[in-house]
Amino acid sequence: MRLVMNEPVERMDRPYARRWWALLVLCLSLLIIVMANTALTVAAPDMTQDLGLSSADLQWVIDGYTVPYAALMLLLGAIGDKYSRRGALVLGLVVFGGGAVAGSLVDSATGVIAARAVMGVGAALIMPATLSLLAATFPRAERAKAITLWTATAGLAIAAGPLVAGALLQNHGWSSTFLINVPIAFVAVIGTFVLVPPSRAAHHHRIDYVGGLLSVVWIGSLVYMIIEGPHFGWGVKAVTAAVAAGVGFVLFIGWELRHPRPVLDVRRFAHRRFAGSNLAVALFFLAVFGAFYYLTQHLQFVLGYDALDTGVRMLPLAGPCSSARR
Repeated sequence: MRLVMNEPVERMDRPYARRWWALLVLCLSLLIIVMANTALTVAAPDMTQDLGLSSADLQWVIDGYTVPYAALMLLLGAIGDKYSRRGALVLGLVVFGGGAVAGSLVDSATGVIAARAVMGVGAALIMPATLSLLAATFPRAERAKAITLWTATAGLAIAAGPLVAGALLQNHGWSSTFLINVPIAFVAVIGTFVLVPPSRAAHHHRIDYVGGLLSVVWIGSLVYMIIEGPHFGWGVKAVTAAVAAGVGFVLFIGWELRHPRPVLDVRRFAHRRFAGSNLAVALFFLAVFGAFYYLTQHLQFVLGYDALDTGVRMLPLAGPCSSARR
């Protein structure tokens, strides 16, 4: 048996024998990037006391991860599909792990926010790569079951993040919520080379970089506006982000409709069922993550629960989150 799996899945004449083990690696990779989105919320009191965070600092420590994660996912997913999905996954895990190490070592709000942003870039590489590799590795008859397990992992990770972080914070400092990602990312990298076959898109068309960059502008601006406006007021920054998001969105739609090989086929949204289901999921998770930030802060700063008690009380969210992703 070869130590490193080098045979591309596209060249296999039968379903890959170790595909379910490969799925375990993909789910593990997904687990840490979703947990990173929620785990740090229960470390807020310790970080506020240790780093002297203001309300604005704390907001961006939590959400500095989200902006690059959301903005870059579409473009980096297209690049990974063209050149190497497994390569994108490994690179994402390395970047994510490096950001986690940096986050555990810094001692300022700016340093933590920067480290979280680096982790967000890694997550933007990992998320689309895991789903693309899953679709390429599994035959059509098993794909729905594999995707169900993949989505269930993401839903579980949303609620498990605060619980795991809360358990760590019982005996360790807030930096442990960063460091816990490092050994998991390392195991995932090794597992990727050993169990996940290389894969890339069958076509070799030129990537729609203009559409990808426009998606970065409008999605990044939209997420920034959603974070900045309600929390800090609709000042110059929030309004500028709103304008950039609107203009970028219009330009993105116009470009994608005219491009022969768009980074996103926006015509699919003309189908009511497709558009409605995507809108429903987007609104659901917008509400969930907003409530998550509010509830964890309320439980700790107002009601006085410690990190572990807060994590336990957030566990019921795992059920609806898993169901909504299916």
